[in-house]
Amino acid sequence: MSVCKTLDLGRTSPVSSSPPDPSLRNGDDGAAKRVEWETRPLIDPRRDLDFECWQTFNAGAVAIGDKVHFLYRAIGRDSISRFGYANSSDGLHLDERLDKPACQYNLVRPSFYSYVSGGSSGGIEDPRIVRIEDKVHMTYTVCDDSGLGVGMTAIPVDDFLAKRWDHARLRTISPRAEIHKNWVLFPEKIGGRYALMHSISPKILIDYFDDLEFEGEALVRSYHNGVLNGGWKGGWEGWIRGAGPPPIRTDHGWLVFYHALPRNRLGGYCIGAMLLDIDDPTTILYRAKEPIVTPWDIADGVKLNVVYTCGAVTKDGDILLYYGAADTRVRVAHTNLDAFLDALARRS
Repeated sequence: MSVCKTLDLGRTSPVSSSPPDPSLRNGDDGAAKRVEWETRPLIDPRRDLDFECWQTFNAGAVAIGDKVHFLYRAIGRDSISRFGYANSSDGLHLDERLDKPACQYNLVRPSFYSYVSGGSSGGIEDPRIVRIEDKVHMTYTVCDDSGLGVGMTAIPVDDFLAKRWDHARLRTISPRAEIHKNWVLFPEKIGGRYALMHSISPKILIDYFDDLEFEGEALVRSYHNGVLNGGWKGGWEGWIRGAGPPPIRTDHGWLVFYHALPRNRLGGYCIGAMLLDIDDPTTILYRAKEPIVTPWDIADGVKLNVVYTCGAVTKDGDILLYYGAADTRVRVAHTNLDAFLDALARRS
């Protein structure tokens, strides 16, 4: 059964000197608008399949043609973290789900880091997927005895749709001596170059690349392991951790969902939302004054205090946000995109 949540959104102050777009409005009184999200289950562990019988969560999503395609984190009897695959025509109900892993990592030794990260003994975690021109690109977390790092892979769109996963090459692009997660590619080139957002606190960091080959020893240098309070003024966030899905282009800016721990409840992961400037995405225009998804209603699972998102798409005028609930299953929250953007910004 679906559940409706009503969430309060509005601009925190101050995050930018840029005036708000008058087409994004909350009403003449300037009060924050309340937006209803419908939330429903999407992917649960299948107990009869060894590779995903324990946990299925943190799904990346990409819309290609008339379908939404998912790669989700799956943990089974051997406690290794892999990616499963599913797709959907409406983004809310599955049409197809494979009985075998789509992607996996050759783990040699178990990892303590992965156990605290989601309950596995290592592998690959938390896929973020974008289509850029004729390729599907994915960033994800690599977890082994070296720690938590960020990996990247690409596969031609035709191979992705045909499920020829073996054509993808896995590689790590962050320094392995550091802890890194939550890196996302923009879904289109900016100024003719690929754009990788690899930190949002204490400030947004974006690197630009002519290609994504990362040949030799080329690595991305970033902040790592989060920054307490994040350097942002006001708002609900106590500890800002990182971006969720890849940014979504809208008429008013890049829509970004992110993870943070609330100031008054540092023991729980929540999901926030912000809008970045189209031309300079290091500039935050608006930020929701409250988390848009919280874990407090989750009654069972591996970690009751966690919601974590890796995927979001727009479809038929709605925004669909896919998130892991309690590191156990995937839920989808959806609402009208225009209403959400309207509520995210206030009239000047």
